[in-house]
Amino acid sequence: MKITDSNVIRFHLHVLHGITVKSFEKKRERLFISGSKTFGVPLENVPRRYIPEFGLVPCFLVDACSYLMERAATVGLFRKPGSLPRIKTLRTKLNIGEGCLSTASPYDVATLIKQFCRELPEPLLPSELHAALLKAQTLSSPDDRTSALQLLSCLLPARNSSCLHYLFDFLSKISQRCADNLMTTSNIAIVFAPCLLPPPNKAEMSEERLELRVLVLRAFIENPHLFGVIPKAVMDSVEFLMNFSLAKKGKWSQKRRHSFKVMRPTTTVPRIQRRSDVLPPVCERERGCTSGNGKTLRRSLGLEAFPSVLLFRTCLPSADEDVRPVTSLDSPRSVFKDTFKSPHDRLKGDCPLGRFSRLCGDEGGSPVSTGDRKRQLTPWRRSTSI
Repeated sequence: MKITDSNVIRFHLHVLHGITVKSFEKKRERLFISGSKTFGVPLENVPRRYIPEFGLVPCFLVDACSYLMERAATVGLFRKPGSLPRIKTLRTKLNIGEGCLSTASPYDVATLIKQFCRELPEPLLPSELHAALLKAQTLSSPDDRTSALQLLSCLLPARNSSCLHYLFDFLSKISQRCADNLMTTSNIAIVFAPCLLPPPNKAEMSEERLELRVLVLRAFIENPHLFGVIPKAVMDSVEFLMNFSLAKKGKWSQKRRHSFKVMRPTTTVPRIQRRSDVLPPVCERERGCTSGNGKTLRRSLGLEAFPSVLLFRTCLPSADEDVRPVTSLDSPRSVFKDTFKSPHDRLKGDCPLGRFSRLCGDEGGSPVSTGDRKRQLTPWRRSTSI
């Protein structure tokens, strides 16, 4: 399991409360809608404003809540509907970026807030979390219910969390004026349940399930200061696991570094003898003829590994024999016949080693350059090349 905040939160939910939440952060192709449209567009495309305590919050929500806070004593706020013609006019003006809330009715603005939440393409509380939220509300202990809901609120995306945190904080302040507006936390939760926790099907519209949805929203409205806040115990667990993972990774990399070995390729003698009539690749021929202070690996392998080198040195032509230069028209077989003597002469060992340098061009069996700038190997080099 990858150590992240969300994975550690899921682990705590599963161990402490028996709630399993799968990852719902899917990579979806989102349609970007330019302009200042407010209603019916994804949350990331809505014009937003940064609020220090909450983060990025939609501008419409900030303006509407600020306007209603000055009129929090309005009786039946969010419960009484506004005028449909006036609401339609306000929506048109807001979608083109025109400010029109200062002269609107509080009931119309409250209805616009509910429409904004209800018409989002994706609910502010994702549908993947609904089952876990309802299960958290069925826990026996009130402390367990609050803890589980707090952990679940930490799994929300940042854009949803900022918007909901600001909304719940505003609704909590409205409920504190219930003596004037008659809107308690239960009444507000009943009004916003279809907007924030819409039932996905008819099976979820039973009285018991709807009551659980209202209780979930009521818990969030009564405790807005806990929404989206990771508990200290979870933060300590994340820090401990991260430090443990880094220490284990460093120890493993150090162990791997000390156990690293360099393997050098080796070539057997039978393979060389089977392929004695095959020329080596061009890159190896070029490497064999380079002159330098140190010997190449292939040349040193040939001198140390193959005892037949001494035999070929004694089989070279004598010093008084004239050797014609190698041309590009000569085949390897003809060059071999012209250079070496008969088998009877080879056994005599009368060939001085001085002729070897004339044939090879330089010490160690290097190729000979011909007149048309083509390189061709000497017979000894052909016989012992790798």
